Amino acid sequence: MTNAFDQDRVLIFDTTLRDGEQSPGATMTHDEKLEIAGLLDEMGVDIIEAGFPIASEGDFNAVSEIARNSKNSRICGLARANFADIDRCWDAVKHAEKNRIHTFIGTSALHRAIPNLTMDEMADKIHDTVTHARNLCDNVQWSPMDATRTEWDYLCRVIEIAIKAGATTINIPDTVGYTAPVESADLIKKLIETVPGADEVIFATHCHNDLGMATANSLAAVAGGARQIECTINGLGERAGNTALEEVVMALKVRNDIMPWHTGVDTKKIMHISRRVATVSGFPVQFNKAIVGKNAFAHESGIHQDGMLKNKETFEIMRPEDVGLSGTSLPLGKHSGRAALRDKLNTLGHEVGDNQLKDIFVRFKDLADRKKEVFDDDIVALMRTGEDAGNDALQIVSMKVVCGTGGPAESTVEMEIDGKDVIATEHGDGPVDATFKAIRVLHPNKARLQLYQVHAVTEGTDAQATVTVRLEEDGVIATGESADTDTVLASAKAYVKALNRLIVRREKTGPGIDTREISYKDAT
Repeated sequence: MTNAFDQDRVLIFDTTLRDGEQSPGATMTHDEKLEIAGLLDEMGVDIIEAGFPIASEGDFNAVSEIARNSKNSRICGLARANFADIDRCWDAVKHAEKNRIHTFIGTSALHRAIPNLTMDEMADKIHDTVTHARNLCDNVQWSPMDATRTEWDYLCRVIEIAIKAGATTINIPDTVGYTAPVESADLIKKLIETVPGADEVIFATHCHNDLGMATANSLAAVAGGARQIECTINGLGERAGNTALEEVVMALKVRNDIMPWHTGVDTKKIMHISRRVATVSGFPVQFNKAIVGKNAFAHESGIHQDGMLKNKETFEIMRPEDVGLSGTSLPLGKHSGRAALRDKLNTLGHEVGDNQLKDIFVRFKDLADRKKEVFDDDIVALMRTGEDAGNDALQIVSMKVVCGTGGPAESTVEMEIDGKDVIATEHGDGPVDATFKAIRVLHPNKARLQLYQVHAVTEGTDAQATVTVRLEEDGVIATGESADTDTVLASAKAYVKALNRLIVRREKTGPGIDTREISYKDAT
């Protein structure tokens, strides 16, 4: 490259709020998007793809507000290859001090067939739309969707057209997770060597994980000359997900001896944002997930434990502190005070005010009375459980469940609905089924249960259960999560939280609107 870009620096382009949110059921609220964007900005992410502004009024408003609030990151919006999309995108991102328009079109034979464009017609469209974007914004990214399955000569041709039209970043998407590391590196290297003007722009890589190689393919692309990685927190994304931000960032940090590039990400903030994304998206992190999984720094084997006690480097290639963990899980108990709880919250990345601490402390004491030990993960669960408390139209007041081998389960649920106490008793195939039926009697709805998931927060029979419930009604999707030592109560609270979010989203979008469903054909 002859531009002034630092060849030792890899830009991190986070698309959690755009591609990550396209995971079925992962839709975030406006406030949640703003919160995640703020955390990404603080963490040192270079570019935040804040959304798809033309997809809905809600998406446009979120991108606009993120752009206004950004302090460090460049704010990017996505646009298909048409003037309306690009204009709408610019209207959203222009408020940022640093902004970017990202426009794309599918260039493989399979994708060209969708809008029924010839190679020449598509080439003209690329020239016109990239030129239009560059006339609005001096920082334009262009992507040939499904690049890894596009004919080589045509890929070179359209990339050259995009560069001449003013694109400053050329992103090479492995849209369906088709490529492999050797091929990924070779493709980037050959494009930089072959395409006229390629040395004047930044090449980026965008990999999906359909074959489990997204991280490897992204790092290979960097070895081939790419200097921007597109990724998401926890690898969130369509189908099998995207390249995980935490994996590529820590790989570059830990193996800098063989991958001599660096990022600007503050890795100590990784664990906190991972947990927040898991909470707001309703997609829990698998226990054995690299870097951020619950077991990533756990050692149960006797040989491993012995080695760890003698020298931590025996079985740990990075320190827990490097990703924002406290290193050791020091449990609190019922005799712990507010100061200890505040210190623990700060250690876990949560700064709380006095009023919020008071509320959390009450729930902490209640939990400590029911558990022998309260671990770090219990504290995180308490934070989640307290979100939106007191602001919902529907609230659980009390519950009584009868179940066993003698017959169907019975659940009596008392709720407060719009300030009025109501009660219902229902029978079902198990205590959770009976409870959900009782809630539906009290608040009639047509919501379909898409996901019901339970996992223990910590070990032991007194462990808190974290329950995730995802509901869909008339195309609107909402997720609720709650934790309690009583699994049925946690289930009821999660179900009610999801119902409350459905109510809010219906008020904002109206029934029958799926804000994520935009036809690709509209690009023409």
